[in-house]
Amino acid sequence: EQVADLIEKGWDEDQAKKNAPFLVEAQDMLKKWEEGDEEIVALWKMMNGWVYDGFEKTYQRMGVTFDQYYYESNTYLLGKEIVEEGLKHEIFFKKFNGSIWVDLKEDGLDEKLLLRADGTSVYITQDLGTAQLKYNDFKMDKSVYVVGNEQDYHFKVLQLILKKLNKPYADGIYHLSYGMVDLPSGRMKTREGTVVDADDLMQEMHDTAKERTLELGKTQGMDDDEIEKLVEMLGMGALKYFLLKVDPTKRMLFDPNESIDFQGNTGPFIQYTFARINSILRSVNHQKQPFSTLDKLNEEEKEVIKQLSLFQSKCEDAAKSYSPALIASFTYDLAKSYNRFYHEHSILGEQNTDLKAFRINLSIVTANVIKKAMALLGIDVPERM
Repeated sequence: EQVADLIEKGWDEDQAKKNAPFLVEAQDMLKKWEEGDEEIVALWKMMNGWVYDGFEKTYQRMGVTFDQYYYESNTYLLGKEIVEEGLKHEIFFKKFNGSIWVDLKEDGLDEKLLLRADGTSVYITQDLGTAQLKYNDFKMDKSVYVVGNEQDYHFKVLQLILKKLNKPYADGIYHLSYGMVDLPSGRMKTREGTVVDADDLMQEMHDTAKERTLELGKTQGMDDDEIEKLVEMLGMGALKYFLLKVDPTKRMLFDPNESIDFQGNTGPFIQYTFARINSILRSVNHQKQPFSTLDKLNEEEKEVIKQLSLFQSKCEDAAKSYSPALIASFTYDLAKSYNRFYHEHSILGEQNTDLKAFRINLSIVTANVIKKAMALLGIDVPERM
């Protein structure tokens, strides 16, 4: 039966025969785990501990935090209850072998397994339980699932099932279906071993940032600790910005070398712009200066002001469309505008005191907005370089 199932899923016969015994053993272990077998549960806890410890280190370096965790081991039982509820109300049906399914053919989909014949859960069982738990905790109007586009079908099924069950939160489920990431060498694929380890990638970004930063002489006057802090900030900023500047629904090519460039639409370019502004503002202790009304502004100043005025609307647009790329694009445009202004006009050397004060204030506001915008992307900016 296992061999036939694997062949039906696209495996060739030799692969199916080779792997079927392992799948049978794994299924047996899952059944024992759900029954609370002490030996299996102890092994599961030990291995999960390794995984969670590793996750925590990776997330910490990325600057990622979570307010709430939902573990599949805690949601599958509630999921089973929901499946039984649907079966009781004849929304689901049971096949001859005891497995429970939902028929979605009239909705343009297919039949979907909800509970195996031996009573063990599947992914959708756990997701049904998780959806209910989240609603119990937060009573949310909308729940956004940030998951790759390879799971589009799964989340269509999840929402449809919850609608059939008349769950009050069903309409609020939104799958933010993000595109896959390609490397210069090709798409990352688990089965082909071309997946890049997140920890290795972060270290590569750190090392590349250090090499580039030292080459360009941007660490003069810094001690070793300051240099390490700076290059880590630049490396993580380059990685996050390069990934977030692309619309999340689009497939993208990630190039580590391009992402660390100090010119162009990159995190380090924006970080360097912030540090440049900071070096100007240190002379006035970052304090705004009083000035009288100016007769006119030059085009570069007007452009910076125009960009600054867009910040709130861009944040609102990004929230509505679930696209950090809009924040990234705005921040890049602001940094470009400020750099043009900086290269064309003197700030601290300006002889007109009112104009000098205005330009200092313009620089303060620009620095604040860049810092806030980058923080929305989870990116830190350096005080000096």
